[in-house]
Amino acid sequence: MTKNNDFAALLRATRAKLNLTQELVAERLGVSFATVNRWEGGTKPQKAAQEVILALAAEAGVSAEGEVSSIEPAAGVTRRRRGAAPLSPSTKPMEQMLWDAACSIRGEKDAPKFKDYLLPLLFLKRLSDVFDDEIARLAEDYGERATALEIAEGDHSLLRFYLPPEARWGAISGRETIDWPLDEKGQSTKPKDIGEHLTKAARAVVKQNPQLSGVIDVVDFAAERNGERDINPAKLRLVVETFSDPRYRLGLADVQPDFLGRAYEYLLRKFAEGSGQSAGEFFTPTEVGLLMAHIMRPRPGEECHDFACGSAGLLVKLQLVARELDPTAKVPLKLTGQELQAESYAVAQMNGIIHDMEIELARGDTMINPKFRTNEGKVRSFDIVAANPMWNQPFAPDVFANDPFDRFRTAGGVTTGKGDWAWLQHTLACLNDNGRAAVVLDTGAVTRGSGSKNDDKERNIRKWFVDHDLIDGVILLPENLFYNTSAAGVIVVLNNRKHATRKDKIVLLNASKRLKKGKPKNYIPEEAIRPLAAAYLRGEPVDGEIAVITRLQAEEADYNLSPSRWVGQADESIHRPIKEIVSELLRLDDQTREIDGILARMLVRL
Repeated sequence: MTKNNDFAALLRATRAKLNLTQELVAERLGVSFATVNRWEGGTKPQKAAQEVILALAAEAGVSAEGEVSSIEPAAGVTRRRRGAAPLSPSTKPMEQMLWDAACSIRGEKDAPKFKDYLLPLLFLKRLSDVFDDEIARLAEDYGERATALEIAEGDHSLLRFYLPPEARWGAISGRETIDWPLDEKGQSTKPKDIGEHLTKAARAVVKQNPQLSGVIDVVDFAAERNGERDINPAKLRLVVETFSDPRYRLGLADVQPDFLGRAYEYLLRKFAEGSGQSAGEFFTPTEVGLLMAHIMRPRPGEECHDFACGSAGLLVKLQLVARELDPTAKVPLKLTGQELQAESYAVAQMNGIIHDMEIELARGDTMINPKFRTNEGKVRSFDIVAANPMWNQPFAPDVFANDPFDRFRTAGGVTTGKGDWAWLQHTLACLNDNGRAAVVLDTGAVTRGSGSKNDDKERNIRKWFVDHDLIDGVILLPENLFYNTSAAGVIVVLNNRKHATRKDKIVLLNASKRLKKGKPKNYIPEEAIRPLAAAYLRGEPVDGEIAVITRLQAEEADYNLSPSRWVGQADESIHRPIKEIVSELLRLDDQTREIDGILARMLVRL
């Protein structure tokens, strides 16, 4: 038998030879990022996957030692042509699936509520497809599917999540029949319709996997109001049929590991704009999250926190970037997040599970009741904080005048009106002595109160942060990126221990020139994210994009830290010598007199 670590070593050697990240290798192999990460961690690939790994290793000129080179092709598997990159899983089929599914229940629920029903159902389909993949893997070792199922039912630890028969997609879609047990009265427990079946399935999954409580069972597909179902069973059946299309499989090798976050993003983009509601209130566009993660440059084992984590996208991206920066690291980040909304909390749990990441999550209002505390009752501190709290949130100063965690009084005072700087004060309380943070806020947060004759409290808090040299930089984002506003937004970067070359300086980056127009929202192209982060981290002036100001300059500007104030647009005009310009003006003057003479002669004839 081939040792598991043979393939782990082979993959690492192949990546090193080709100079590829795990993410790029995943694309070449046609599997998910998480799958490659597990293989390199020692998980044995299936036989079909072993063949593909060997082909890539041979392409790279890496020899397989021992019994790795003698593996027989899996039955029914055609060896890929050497040198031909496999097709990478795409999000397009998934988006089409979501759109088709949403159209199936259009009219049954308000548009912003679609995601509350579709995402748990999508998650259940993902669990079922992964369950089937893992049973197939066991079948390779034990001979046939029936034997593999019997073994898995006797030992659930062989699988990530054990799905009872009624929760498997074959049973849900009606393509497989199961024997429903009888209740205590001897009546069949078979559900009356698909709505009841889905609700029973979700509860059965939670019974077998308690860690999924509050994740997959967040909605009742059979809920009624005034004697009528919230979602008509016939339309719900259409959604199930859409998800059952074989083109839309969601197994380990079928979709990228962050597909659920992308699904959430897609549903928001599709429906939030027309709803008139702040459906995007807790979501950060993918490219903004990646930019923040690349600027934070997380290291293995660091403790990372998001106090307004929404779907946990920022935490997931921190871990993905950490793996990209150090592919061989065995120690993951320690991820924690707090979220107020139940629906977003459930999506965050799903996101962590799908990415095979452990994320410690808590529910509650962070500003009033931060859940992550020390044994002494103080706000717990972290190496990295990345967050996108609600912009311009109303802030009642009297509520926090006697803050039990002392986050405001000692950090510039209690603000009034807007809560942007209160969030930054909370962020500071969450940072350890070496901590750094990236927080997304409204653009007004870095300008309000500057130049005012009044004693503006926001401006005074900003002054306190500048005076204590805590602001590493401000990044102005392109306009119309976020789903609930067309405003540009800024990323404020804090650092408790700046590098010597950045002390008493603030890096101001204007990323608006990286904008790409989109419908309905603009975006920063993927190829611009790493160069932007690298330019920011270098901290050197770039015409039209980056300015570096001193603490004295910030004081002279009355603490206006907007990059658009400091970063002049690159001058693309053509400068000409004055003598040449004067000669051109004289020539044009002669032409004007000639034209006037012609017109005068024409008028005389008339």
